Amino acid sequence: MTGWRPRWLDEGHDPDYRFSLANERTFLAWIRTSLSLIAAAVAVVQLIPPFRLDGARSVLGAILAAVGSAAAVLAYLRWSRSERAMRQDAPLPLTRGLAVLAGTLVLSGVTVLALVVFSGR
Repeated sequence: MTGWRPRWLDEGHDPDYRFSLANERTFLAWIRTSLSLIAAAVAVVQLIPPFRLDGARSVLGAILAAVGSAAAVLAYLRWSRSERAMRQDAPLPLTRGLAVLAGTLVLSGVTVLALVVFSGR
């Protein structure tokens, strides 16, 4: 029995396996980040004491869960675009997802800092 295989894997030529494995390691790093963000969302909602602002934990948890889920989708898209480019001997594509992920995490960090400072903890 063979598994599902995207059609584009049959395009072009097989790249050097070292590059494919490096691309896969990058994909796995993104997935680890995604899982960490989702775990942080659970921790924020379940473990952190309530802030003075009602619903702040839920909103922050939802943002972290959404960013974690988006990171998983971006991981696959980045992996597939890079794999296609290597198969076609094309330049590797830019990844805007890194900037979006970093910006969202900075905003989340600033939000947590403000909630902690203004909650008197």
